[in-house]
Amino acid sequence: MTCCGSRHWAHRVAAHRPYPDLDALLAAADEAAYDLAPDDLTEALAAEPLEPPLPPGAAYEAAATALRAATAAYESRFGHAFVICLDDVPRSEALDQLLASIRGRLGNDPEEERAVAAEELRRLARGRLTRLLRDQAQHAADSTPERPAPPAARPAEPHRDSPYVPV
Repeated sequence: MTCCGSRHWAHRVAAHRPYPDLDALLAAADEAAYDLAPDDLTEALAAEPLEPPLPPGAAYEAAATALRAATAAYESRFGHAFVICLDDVPRSEALDQLLASIRGRLGNDPEEERAVAAEELRRLARGRLTRLLRDQAQHAADSTPERPAPPAARPAEPHRDSPYVPV
């Protein structure tokens, strides 16, 4: 549910566990996202934060004001939070991309925007799943105590009645 706020999506992804690898998990997550019914998409959008966080380093007041105004206009027009996946955007370009996208998407008709928002949710869920698994793997690696190396093996001594000598 922290990756996508649709219970239907979460149940579909969880129902097929365990997954052999990340690619299989992401494929199942994509399939579940593509199959979201309108009510499921509404539920997922309602679970998203109303105001997208400013990207790191974007502490400029004018940018924050512009983002708040654009977000309010978007919510007023479409009735849900603005969602966008910026995983592949360099940090230095994230704020510009965010503002440009929200302003550009304000021109969409509501049906077209729901399709765009659904795709952005799918991409967000993929990134969140990937980070969640990476973080869990890192946490497991950090909390696993190092085992001491096993003692060096001693050559076996032949049984005194045995004609065989270990090699």
